[in-house]
Amino acid sequence: MASSAGLEEFAMGELLTLPQNFGNIFLGETFSCYVCVHNDSTQLVKDIMVKADLQTSSQRLTLSGGSSPPIPELGPEGSIDEVIHHEVKELGTHILVCAVSYTTQSSEKMYFRKFFKFQVLKPLDVKTKFYNAESDEVYLEAQVQNITAAPMVMEKVSLEPSASYSVSELNTEEKAGMSIFGTSVYLNPKDIRQYLYCLKPKAEVGAPRGVLKGVTNIGKLDIIWKTNMGEKGRLQTSPLQRMAPGYGDIRLTVEQIPDGVPMEKPFNFKCRVTNCCERTMDLLLLLQNSGTSGLYWCGVSGKQLGKLGPNTHMGLNLTLLASVPGLQSISGLRLTDTYLKRTYEHDDIAQVFVYSDQEEPA
Repeated sequence: MASSAGLEEFAMGELLTLPQNFGNIFLGETFSCYVCVHNDSTQLVKDIMVKADLQTSSQRLTLSGGSSPPIPELGPEGSIDEVIHHEVKELGTHILVCAVSYTTQSSEKMYFRKFFKFQVLKPLDVKTKFYNAESDEVYLEAQVQNITAAPMVMEKVSLEPSASYSVSELNTEEKAGMSIFGTSVYLNPKDIRQYLYCLKPKAEVGAPRGVLKGVTNIGKLDIIWKTNMGEKGRLQTSPLQRMAPGYGDIRLTVEQIPDGVPMEKPFNFKCRVTNCCERTMDLLLLLQNSGTSGLYWCGVSGKQLGKLGPNTHMGLNLTLLASVPGLQSISGLRLTDTYLKRTYEHDDIAQVFVYSDQEEPA
């Protein structure tokens, strides 16, 4: 297999043969091989069986000839040709085992094997980070690094969400509709690209809003690239797991609040109270003003909100008055469960910009 007869003077002659060790291939790429069995003798052979197996560290796969009937005969200088393809899904050492059996004219059974070893390497390093937003949205940052020795063309990096989430890609400019990476599609060796995705829980599938608990399956990253020789590769990550943040017994979220408010004029904001525990609560609303804050509650403190069942929510419409300009933090909201006599304190709920009438923002 070191050279081909008749190609000694042809420049590509040595490259058209398969050496005993033919280098590396990367995970996610397609291994393609041309198998040729040639009858170098002057005799006719019969019942030829050609089988190609791929031995990995965990399994042995039949790529060709597993259930095919034998070829009846092969004359002198005749050949049996086949191209086999296999998508590589494991790292480490792989061995291509080509086995040939045939019968001579004297009815003697003959058999031989050839072994070709190659390494499957990791082409990309993928790191992920989760960021939990107050609105139950989850932001996924994916860092993709080219750890090969050659540049590659990134054709696609997408997130396939699980059934519990919908996804928005944040990797294009909204106005221009172009990629944030510009017109360059190349990822040079050791270069890193960061991709950002926003996931929103589907109301019809997941838990009630604000009550997502435990470990949830976010989805899988799907990455497609081409090497500098045009060979295509594809990788899918294992399902990405996210631990939902713990909110305790009660979660308070802001639904609506103005960006800026005039000084010494009341303003309204809306929030939502969610019972995240497994028992019913009987809630009492307490509003406490702080001497250091420039915001003062307007309304009745000690208001009975009523019963709130497990994994349910209620809305609150609240009013404040600002007395000091600048960026002010809303604090001093207390919710008391009268059943257990337990009070839940909520400070730094949100921030609002306070301006005087003469300094109203544009």
